Amino acid sequence: MFQRRDGRTPGGRAAATEPGVLRTLLAGLTRDRLTLVALAFLALVTFVALIGPLLVRTDPNALNLRFALQPPGSEFWLGTDDLGRDQLSRLVSATRVTMVAATEAVLISLVIGLPFGLVAGFLRGRVDAVLSRLNDALMSVPALLLAIAVVAVVGAGLTTSMFAIGIVFSPSIFRIVRGATAAVRSETYVEAAIATGCRPVRIMFVHVLRNTFPPVLVQVSLLFGIAMIAEANLSFLGLGVTPPQASWGSLLRGAFDNFYAAPYLMFAPGLAITLTVLAFSQLGDGLRTVIGDSKETR
Repeated sequence: MFQRRDGRTPGGRAAATEPGVLRTLLAGLTRDRLTLVALAFLALVTFVALIGPLLVRTDPNALNLRFALQPPGSEFWLGTDDLGRDQLSRLVSATRVTMVAATEAVLISLVIGLPFGLVAGFLRGRVDAVLSRLNDALMSVPALLLAIAVVAVVGAGLTTSMFAIGIVFSPSIFRIVRGATAAVRSETYVEAAIATGCRPVRIMFVHVLRNTFPPVLVQVSLLFGIAMIAEANLSFLGLGVTPPQASWGSLLRGAFDNFYAAPYLMFAPGLAITLTVLAFSQLGDGLRTVIGDSKETR
């Protein structure tokens, strides 16, 4: 509304975020080989999570005690657990569970942190002071401790646990959105919107929100990896998925219980968690570099 066709605001300065910001980020990421490898790996994990369970040949929850603790071989590529369940099928099925759990936590953090960060950074004053103090208090709560407390009150379950994790993640989103909003609060196009009588809610969610997209995207990529570690910790403690459903964390727990009899059980889920977390971390670093380079060239 307040941006001319040439991409400049009424005050003559280009808006902080161009329409093709996503295209620019993707172009920058593809120039980094390590980040490109991370993107390819995450695409593979997402593919497995979406349609992998349709491709496995056996039921991941089917019991067959005759084949209990079978080592990897031609019939069972990753071996079997103490109940004779095919570990490859369970690993593929667990990929969807883990990805969904991490997505739940990140989405909850965005739903809570993003709007409050916009309000605090845009209105400032007492509203900012109150919301920032509440945010600081929430940051002092350990994620796992809150998850355990919520599970103790509501009951065990992966959704419940990841909801608690998402609440603890929201302060990081709040701080990033608040900082980005405060930085563009005095921009020409925002002042022009205020001067023409545009409602604050519209200014925040139409003109200001898009400027928080790049830094929030970096934080989201990092939170995905942290959420996977949190899910693995909770499932390892028995506070995540409920049997017979499997996640990467519960597979690690089963491997731990049978470590001496079948040490091979730990390698597949452990490697899946490690590589995926590293891929998300590398993606976040790549995004941060691209965003920093784009700011320098403006």
